[in-house]
Amino acid sequence: MPRTVGIGIQSFESIREKHVFYIDKTRFIKDWWNAQSDVTLITRPRRFGKTLTMDMVRCFFSAEFVKRSDLFEGLSIWEDTEFRELQGAYPVISLTFSGVKGSCFETTRAQIARIIEEVARSHGYLFQSKHLTVNEKWDLKNLNKEMDDATLFTSLKTLSSLLYKHYGKKVIILLDEYDTPMQEAYMAGYWDEIVRLMNSFFNLTFKANPYLEKAIITGITRVSKESMFSDMNNLDVVSVLSRKYADSFGFTQQEVFDALEEYGLSSEKEDVKSWYDGFNFGGIKDIYNPWSIINFLDKREYGDYWVNSGSYELISRLLREGDNSRKLYFEKLLKRESIKVFLDEQVSFHTLFEEPNALWSLLLAAGYLKLVNAVTTKQEDGLLETEYELAPTNLEVYGMFRRMVASWFKPQQVRYNEFLCALLSADVKLMNKLLNKITLESFSFFDTSESAGEPEKFYHGFVLGLIVDLSKKYSITSNRESGYGRYDIMLIPKDSKENDGIIIEFKVQDEERSLEETVAEALLQIEKKDYAANLRALGIPDEKIRRYGFAFRGKEVLIGMK
Repeated sequence: MPRTVGIGIQSFESIREKHVFYIDKTRFIKDWWNAQSDVTLITRPRRFGKTLTMDMVRCFFSAEFVKRSDLFEGLSIWEDTEFRELQGAYPVISLTFSGVKGSCFETTRAQIARIIEEVARSHGYLFQSKHLTVNEKWDLKNLNKEMDDATLFTSLKTLSSLLYKHYGKKVIILLDEYDTPMQEAYMAGYWDEIVRLMNSFFNLTFKANPYLEKAIITGITRVSKESMFSDMNNLDVVSVLSRKYADSFGFTQQEVFDALEEYGLSSEKEDVKSWYDGFNFGGIKDIYNPWSIINFLDKREYGDYWVNSGSYELISRLLREGDNSRKLYFEKLLKRESIKVFLDEQVSFHTLFEEPNALWSLLLAAGYLKLVNAVTTKQEDGLLETEYELAPTNLEVYGMFRRMVASWFKPQQVRYNEFLCALLSADVKLMNKLLNKITLESFSFFDTSESAGEPEKFYHGFVLGLIVDLSKKYSITSNRESGYGRYDIMLIPKDSKENDGIIIEFKVQDEERSLEETVAEALLQIEKKDYAANLRALGIPDEKIRRYGFAFRGKEVLIGMK
């Protein structure tokens, strides 16, 4: 009889008491405790079990669970008798910033103060402690939502000292989703204010805290040291590229296949792998997203469970408003190809638009891209430089990318669909009418490339976004060799009897030519360079090959066909 599947249960205690589906990850407790690290920052994509792991650690070490060995009996950590003595042996401070999403700094600060107040009240037994003075109990009472900045900055240090005096042991601190306030601050425009608050709070909590035994911080991104951890030299950063704890978050392939066996779904292994496999942590491949797997086991049907469980607004904005190089790289990802980039694992939110490769670091950390390969070379100056090959993680993520592009055109959805129909039916007059309306309404929304020196690349990326939905009928390629040159876009029909082959060339009008002359030049280039050679090699006759020339002047476009 398979275990009941519980959706969204973040309480380790509830999971064990209700005997719902659970994959044993308690080995992490031993690995982390034995590591010589005062403070560990672990970054993983959302819905990868970070919160449940933190609660598991809390239940194991917290003195509040001193008589709850039943929660761990039968699990891997309990096989080590040495660690049984640590269960329930420490005071623990546990908090999460997952709900800190204020639209302004004042709201965010108030939310953090309220969280700390709730944490302090959860240790209300300290008011009765014989080990604390009246003044110390007054300090505990002052940890409330009305606290001033000085009290807020030192709040967890103060609570640590009180717990130390009560228990006679240093404190374990667990902070989940530390970077949520940072992301919200970046989007809402109060970045500098939140950095100042968090910098002081973090340093006084995790560095200048003599009552701290060990700590874990989790999040999605590794926010740059200069922004968050400028004074912390005791921080062990475990990113998605680190080998440490690589299989402690997410499900391994063997764990997933065993679960499919338990629920009588063995025949679904390959499809489950295509949909939900692909995550790669520290070189360990075939890591699956737990949220998608648990939902699949429960509903027994494929769906976009993980990508639909969060917002990709920031990523969409960075792609939409980024420079042309980002759009061209994203074009390759939309074709399920890999890209090669140089990365900095630290995400500097304030440079996301300025730093070309910052977006790919964010996408990798967030789980939307997977590491395919990494090549490190020694430069002339002796420094090492690593080039990373990245690709869409799996079918679920690839589908999200396509829907994201479609959402960019949603305000013009009817015209967008009509344009695709006009393209397929070779109605050039209607194509011109519709595309001019789309560009008029969309270019100011997309184009931030005023200083870009290659406007053709912008138009190229824009049109690729328009035609991405044709991928069911066509293989869409671009910037490939054919004949005597490199074409801009080629649509190779998957059924050449039903659909024509299509070649598209872009030209930007210069001052010496009209749009009509620019279209003619584009069509002439297709002929002179014999871009149709690849299509003919596939057995597509010349009469089934259409050539389009697109001429652009700002928001105005003219299309010609031959």
